[in-house]
Amino acid sequence: MSERATREETVNVVWSGNWVAERLGVALEGGDELGDLLGLALRRNPKRAHLLVSNVLGKHVPQLPSVVHGAGYELGERVRALLGPQEARRAVVLGYAETATGLGHAVADGLRDAPYLHSTRRPVAGVAPAGGFEESHSHATSHLLLPEDRDLLAGGGRASTLVLVDDEFSTGNTVLNTVRALHALHPRERYVIVALVDMRSPADRDRLTAFAAEIGARVDLVTRAAGTVALPDGVLERGQALVAEQEARTPASAPPSVPVPAHVTRVALDWPAGVPDGGRHGFTPDHRTALEAALPTMAERIAVALDGGAPGRDDDHGQSAHGDRDRIPAGGPDRDRSPARGQGQNRVGDQDRVRDQDRVGDQDRVRDQDQDQGRVRAPRRVLVLGFEELMYAPLRLGTALEELLGARAEVRYSTTTRSPVLAVDDPGYAIRTRLVFPAHDDPADGPGDRYAYNVAGAGFDAVVAVVDSTADTPALHAPDGLLARLAEHTGQVLLAVVPSYTPTPVQEPAVLPEPLRGPDFSSYAPDEVGWLLQDLSDTELEAPTEEREEAIQSGGAHYAESLPVEYQPSPAYQALFTAALETSAARIARAVGTVTETVLAERGPRPVLVSLARAGTPVGVLMRRWARHRHGLDLPHYAISIVRGRGIDATALRWLAAHHDPADVVFVDGWTGKGAITRELAAAIEAFEASGGPAGFDPEIAVLADPGGCVRTYGTRDDFLIPSACLNSTVSGLISRTVLRADLVGPDDFHGGKFYRELAASDVSNHFLDTVAARFDDVAAEVDDATKELLAADRAPTWEGWAAVERISEEYGIHDVNLVKPGVGETTRVLLRRVPWKILARRGAGPDLEHIRLLAEQRGVPVEEVDDLPYSCVGLIHPRFTRGATGADGRAVAGGSPVADGGEAVREA
Repeated sequence: MSERATREETVNVVWSGNWVAERLGVALEGGDELGDLLGLALRRNPKRAHLLVSNVLGKHVPQLPSVVHGAGYELGERVRALLGPQEARRAVVLGYAETATGLGHAVADGLRDAPYLHSTRRPVAGVAPAGGFEESHSHATSHLLLPEDRDLLAGGGRASTLVLVDDEFSTGNTVLNTVRALHALHPRERYVIVALVDMRSPADRDRLTAFAAEIGARVDLVTRAAGTVALPDGVLERGQALVAEQEARTPASAPPSVPVPAHVTRVALDWPAGVPDGGRHGFTPDHRTALEAALPTMAERIAVALDGGAPGRDDDHGQSAHGDRDRIPAGGPDRDRSPARGQGQNRVGDQDRVRDQDRVGDQDRVRDQDQDQGRVRAPRRVLVLGFEELMYAPLRLGTALEELLGARAEVRYSTTTRSPVLAVDDPGYAIRTRLVFPAHDDPADGPGDRYAYNVAGAGFDAVVAVVDSTADTPALHAPDGLLARLAEHTGQVLLAVVPSYTPTPVQEPAVLPEPLRGPDFSSYAPDEVGWLLQDLSDTELEAPTEEREEAIQSGGAHYAESLPVEYQPSPAYQALFTAALETSAARIARAVGTVTETVLAERGPRPVLVSLARAGTPVGVLMRRWARHRHGLDLPHYAISIVRGRGIDATALRWLAAHHDPADVVFVDGWTGKGAITRELAAAIEAFEASGGPAGFDPEIAVLADPGGCVRTYGTRDDFLIPSACLNSTVSGLISRTVLRADLVGPDDFHGGKFYRELAASDVSNHFLDTVAARFDDVAAEVDDATKELLAADRAPTWEGWAAVERISEEYGIHDVNLVKPGVGETTRVLLRRVPWKILARRGAGPDLEHIRLLAEQRGVPVEEVDDLPYSCVGLIHPRFTRGATGADGRAVAGGSPVADGGEAVREA
């Protein structure tokens, strides 16, 4: 590290955390260096209102490039010393998007010979994820790992140590999630965690120690400083109120600070061929060597452009030219109030005040001499501005430019971000100004605002905006785009574009279809669920119930090849549903909360919910709503088809693996009967992986109710009426059960389903969801208690239900467990869409069976009271069906209004 990047500063300054500390009582407890490394700001976040703002990261606070790169390089040298040169050469460094992509790369530089990879939130066509994880407190949480070399993250002799780099180590959740996910795929003996600051609580420190023992690996920690954040009671609520108050009086984006916007000039970098723009797909020691050799030439090109003679061209995307530009005065407007001044960001190298003392006088003299002699001078204060995850390339361009210009100019570096933070123009606050502009790289999660902090009003004579070619879009050059925003606050804007590196694509056998969403497919809101189905709404698939039953039992057809006719429920049955919902809403809410909290505790903070269409889908939506209501999490949720005897939709699994880490997928269903679906799913996943499908899916199912004792993750093991079992498409987003027929579903298609738009007048799907969700707050305390009990209990499956089904099958002479449907939900399905023979009801069962008795009466099916039944009821399908044989005595369906069909594909026998 250079001498100027290691000097210590002793001048008394205002700490850039004072504003927050004085108003909310937040305090940093630890060594003196914490206040030099970190400031404080506020943001809108349901879990953490405060933000630790690093002064050496180069994200929110413009800093000397040499200081930013030096901070990471020094940490890398410490890791190298810890591992030894031989082990350091075999290590792989992994950085976190978006804030630590540059820091992680600098750490890899310090290790010298280690390859580097960073996580990303940008899916890349043709590149299948090698893994992924979630960051619970981040503004945007889904991380993908997209290495070009699929073996880069493999353990063993190829890479015995994995070095994980983040800007701060606050709770350890993100790192633990990563290690857990990668260790399951590629176990290794050693991990090193690197961060600028370690801010964990004692409990979080103990948790890391226990985790290392659990996985049987050594875990080392290398940080620059350590401490804790003291948060008084109620700080989250008071912080949110303070943010709302300040935002009401502060403009969204800083108003222009120069009278005439700067002209935008494009500068050709001549980026070295074959060198990636960063670590999104991996960055090797050979790439590092090639980049180092090219940096001086690229810095010279930028310097020439700053002098007014760039070997490039004027930007041709609509920026107007200005002849004699009005430049910001030599210190910038109100220099003493610049965000780069007086914020306590120093003692960490050659930063603002050292530079003021040692260089400002020299620069003024050089500038005066240049003007007196009529020479064109380079801008005196230059910002190199990177772009979100693209941190390392602009950082290294900045270090090269800083070295080239020396005392002639002050070079700073920072990057744009997707994270919204409150700006307050106060010396004791870390984010003084904010520029807001639209995203310009067509992000996968849709359009949204992006931000550049502490740029407006900072006195920059020129800004060099560095983006990759993917982000060089019309939105970048739009009147409200980033370039226009920058032009309102400086005298010169240069645009340098780094070519986006794209690995050789992995060819899929076919283009995977995309999920269907409401309102085009289903009555659910588009963010509630993505249906991994193809729309067969225009295909005639319905057949009468008796005709279907005869074909199924005779072996002439599979149940998933057709659909029963969707009839409307009778008024009496509709009233029963309404009453049942009102009675059981709180009970369902408790079960939803309990199963969701169990999933979050055991499967990570950001699981991907995949419900088994269609009975599981309302439960998946409710689990998603609970996670958002209680924790501010927007969990991904999809619905997938599984068919008994045919397995799960392999195309849908491939789609999930291409967009998420399979280890994060949690399959969701409504309830268990005898456990057939549990066994079917396990066998289907095993077959999928054996056929070459992506590995890592966990076949365990999370259900609302587990009366059969078939799963570990459940909300309750009571057998009670879940009102969504009473109806069919009209409580399931108006979607049919799923269809699998060879002439309709090809090998690379999703299974099919129909959207019954014509039943919209009878749809109660969202009424069901809203009624249950309205009880969430009422049951929160009960859910917390129940979750604690479950997590500490032995929840191993007992398979009690399967044993009971086998016994009943023999006792009643059926000799086919597929015709025995245990539990309230399954019995309802028998009465709604199969040809029932008789109903077994546990003696003394109460209101949960009222709808069962009503349906049985409508269909002329006897209800037999029995003892020693582990379920509230069991439905028996007629074992020797021929057309016209409906009840136990062979009578046809009783008169009255027919009721609606129900269920999802896997529920059929």
